[in-house]
Amino acid sequence: MNMMHARRAYQMTRQAMDPREQEADVFRRVTGALKAALEKDGIARARAIADNRRLWIALDASLRHPANQLPQDTKVTMIQVGRTVMREMENPAPDLAFLIEINEQLTSGLR
Repeated sequence: MNMMHARRAYQMTRQAMDPREQEADVFRRVTGALKAALEKDGIARARAIADNRRLWIALDASLRHPANQLPQDTKVTMIQVGRTVMREMENPAPDLAFLIEINEQLTSGLR
């Protein structure tokens, strides 16, 4: 199977997924990169942290969007967790194990 066919098959599979499962899939992939970065320095680590930061920024925007139908208490709690995650990622040496744990808990909740 060439790359174009593989990409098309992947996109079709993702489109068939429930939106919550799609979100969980993104968290799983970002968390996998963080796990791989535990044993690396340099660009791989920086990229994993940057991807995690983008994910949490997107989640924050989604939670604050007026169309978001989650209960207000849930949104507030998730926004607070997001702030904690963002503060951790601002550290010169973020605790990747902590970030992984938070991501895994959120992924579990999406199931």
